[in-house]
Amino acid sequence: MPKPFVNLADVEFTDVEANGTYTSRRAQFSAAIGARKLGYNLTELPPGTAQCPFHSHRAEEEMFLILDGEGELRYGPDTYRIRRHDVIACPTGDASTAHQIINTGTTTLRYLALSSMSDIEVCEYPDSNKTGVYVQAGGGPGLRQMFRAEGTVDYYDRESNEPPRRDV
Repeated sequence: MPKPFVNLADVEFTDVEANGTYTSRRAQFSAAIGARKLGYNLTELPPGTAQCPFHSHRAEEEMFLILDGEGELRYGPDTYRIRRHDVIACPTGDASTAHQIINTGTTTLRYLALSSMSDIEVCEYPDSNKTGVYVQAGGGPGLRQMFRAEGTVDYYDRESNEPPRRDV
């Protein structure tokens, strides 16, 4: 059984993104400390960056604790200044709970992220009008698909209107 704690000075950054505005380092250590229903990570953002696009979750709730630095929180239609020791709640919902943390400071912004874990998640991205569907299949093939909202179709699109064929 793993040790049920870790010192943040000892975590390894295994999720590193270098994609212009979306540049960050994340140390995901949930499994290493035995977590089952909560996800934990330490995120570092260089000045002028964000970890991900403005988004909301339908299944997973998130909390962020700012450890160092300063920045802005986009939350729904509002923008807030954030700094060391701020605790941010991001409940599930629609565009009204969409959120994004941006480092507007001159030093690295570091925060601890905590989230509930769900095998099925739907994220909405209001700025780009996209929807993401994510499914973890317990060892089987998962699903990660991103859709543009303007590409929606009717429920019966491409379905045959002929009676089902029966083999006798």
